[in-house]
Amino acid sequence: MDTTTSIEQPRLASIGAHHRDTVRAVYRARALRDFGDGFVAVLLPVYLTAIGLGAFEVGLVATVALFGSAAATLAIGLLGARIDQRTLLIAASGLMVASGLAFAVSDTYALILLIAAAGTINPSAGSVSVFVPLEHAVLSRSVADAERTRMFARYSLIGALAAATGSLAAASPDLLATLGVSGPVALKAMFVLYAALGLAGGIMYARIPADPTPVADNPVTPLGPSRAMVYKMAALFCIDSFAGGFAVQSLVALWLFTRHGLSLSAAGVFFFWSGVLAAFSFPVAAWLSRRIGLVNTMVFTHIPSSLCLIAAALVPNLEAALALLLIRAALSQMDVPTRSSYVMAVVTPPERPAAASVTSVPRSLAAAASPALAGALFAAGLDAWPLIICGVLKIFYDIALLWTFRHIKPPEER
Repeated sequence: MDTTTSIEQPRLASIGAHHRDTVRAVYRARALRDFGDGFVAVLLPVYLTAIGLGAFEVGLVATVALFGSAAATLAIGLLGARIDQRTLLIAASGLMVASGLAFAVSDTYALILLIAAAGTINPSAGSVSVFVPLEHAVLSRSVADAERTRMFARYSLIGALAAATGSLAAASPDLLATLGVSGPVALKAMFVLYAALGLAGGIMYARIPADPTPVADNPVTPLGPSRAMVYKMAALFCIDSFAGGFAVQSLVALWLFTRHGLSLSAAGVFFFWSGVLAAFSFPVAAWLSRRIGLVNTMVFTHIPSSLCLIAAALVPNLEAALALLLIRAALSQMDVPTRSSYVMAVVTPPERPAAASVTSVPRSLAAAASPALAGALFAAGLDAWPLIICGVLKIFYDIALLWTFRHIKPPEER
């Protein structure tokens, strides 16, 4: 499923061969990983429900998984300046393999919580992952400032298309059922596939050339002159991610299953198209950022998407809710490549692994707190409230981000 070749060619011509190989390897590994995240995010509530768990327990598993991701991301940030990033990416791929195989053989709640905490299972099918800060640092050292935002847009586009295709693959258990495979076995087979994708991703990472900077020359203190600014960004991103945790993809799927009776196959098709819309918003975000700036692009695309989410929670019929959620999908992820590019742009190159980690960890921690709260609201019959809370908090975040960083420009905007 190499979705990268046609997307890579136009811009990679201007990058040296050494860096071109690095960028391609990261793009392909991202595609493999996000394909797996795409079907896992949809199948996770189905699998957990099939083994007898309720809405609150599903939310708690999502919370534990995100907390585990936050802890791993923090460790990566501390190690990223001291250990070759390629080595850490290969190790993370090994953890992905172990996570998929462990989920495939586990059906007790306590064991599932342990695997969710220690592994790479991602309930959000998004960019909250132990891989992300490492990939950001590797990619940022491979392109010039003028190309950075477009590079992150392509990186996000490839991941989103792969995740959308993975959402379609979430219907595979229904197909296997028509061939006589039992439901639980079919679901477990998908987690084995997830493990296989982790192995293939590790092979891609192994093709990345080692960091040419000797480890001994890397700074001992991960964050230096940019520390205060990075902490401000982390605090604001924390609000955004806490809000987003109320509407991670697994919980939106659960909401569609329980409130509107959406089937698994129909959910797969819906999340495919929402992923496609999100994917093609990334190049638009790169184009828009060159005209109005990175921070303005983040804010002025995010607020309408939050309003659509709130409206989707309130409309009475499935068709209107799906339409609003699709509009939201076309807008809500435009801040992803622009945010990544902005963080990498406003810190010094030696600080990039730590900055990516420090801005990712609060996002993971904050996002981890809210799925359990959302699950409790679902269990109490207040199934619209998680989406409403998500939208309102995100609007508050956007206004605060614009106010705080409106005067801090990346090099290409000065």
